[in-house]
Amino acid sequence: MEMRFLGGTGVRVSVLCLGTMTFGKNQWQMGNMTLPEVKEAIKLCLDAGVNFIDTADVYSYGESEDLLGQAIQGIRKDLIIATKVRMRMSDKPNDIGLSRHHILESCDASLKRLRTDYIDLYQVHIWDPVTPLEETLRALDDLVRWGKVRYIGVSNYAAWQIMKALWVSDRHGWVRFQSLQALYNLAIRDIEVELVPLCQDQNLGILPWSPLAFGLLSGKYRRNAPMPQGTRMQGPLKDFLPTDWDRVYNIVDVLDEIAKGHGVPVAAVALAWLIQKPAVTSVIIGARTLDQLRENLKAAEVKLSQEEMKRLDEVSARPMPYPQWMIATVGQDR
Repeated sequence: MEMRFLGGTGVRVSVLCLGTMTFGKNQWQMGNMTLPEVKEAIKLCLDAGVNFIDTADVYSYGESEDLLGQAIQGIRKDLIIATKVRMRMSDKPNDIGLSRHHILESCDASLKRLRTDYIDLYQVHIWDPVTPLEETLRALDDLVRWGKVRYIGVSNYAAWQIMKALWVSDRHGWVRFQSLQALYNLAIRDIEVELVPLCQDQNLGILPWSPLAFGLLSGKYRRNAPMPQGTRMQGPLKDFLPTDWDRVYNIVDVLDEIAKGHGVPVAAVALAWLIQKPAVTSVIIGARTLDQLRENLKAAEVKLSQEEMKRLDEVSARPMPYPQWMIATVGQDR
């Protein structure tokens, strides 16, 4: 398994990261993995060379972290563990957001559930429009200085929000974000407009979530075929991702051709495309079953040719917005 540095740190993480949204109760009908299955999933990943696991306090409202904490006893030092803070955890008025109060309380709660003394990567889950940015970043800096957290990351921020946060951190001499966890896949390439160039410029590692677009790129969905039943697209999040079905089918057609040439599942090619994209550090793979996880792990062995990458880039391309198209066509004269 290839290892890459996490942002501007000296820590190396595997190009595949185990996502844990399916650990615990069937939240949003994403999965329902029990402790024995969680332990087996982690063993499969370790055997494949994965050393990176991502969770969040809100996943099954703490149960995902709790199951992960139980499963990593005795092997904690071999893993890089990431979790997140920001989402509502109860109906209490301050059990949400990125206030100093909620961050410090949530970090201690995550540490307890994870049964560990430190969190390798502590990520803010989404922008908090109410809490001053300085309050959030100072609290995160304190957690690093106290040894409870080693590095911090950001998720689901706009480019201007990340850049503002980096400026505030630099101005005060506080620790900086080292990674961006963002929605990124062949069907949804929005982050390439602003966020990818920002991460390249500021040396943030990109951690794509939903790399198979809730299974749309797994090969289960085919043109002129019945919709598969019991999938995420029939669950409560079925309208969460914007879906252009004709475009999805066109992408899957090309994925299928390339997958047959490599002798791997369609999903493995979709994941391999992401692994080979600029600034991507580690692709977060979730799985509802151990068989799905085994198939997804094969992506680390797939090396796509330049021609195969080009075919996938072209079939999934979207029109470039202004000013990006003007920068690309007129601003490259230096």
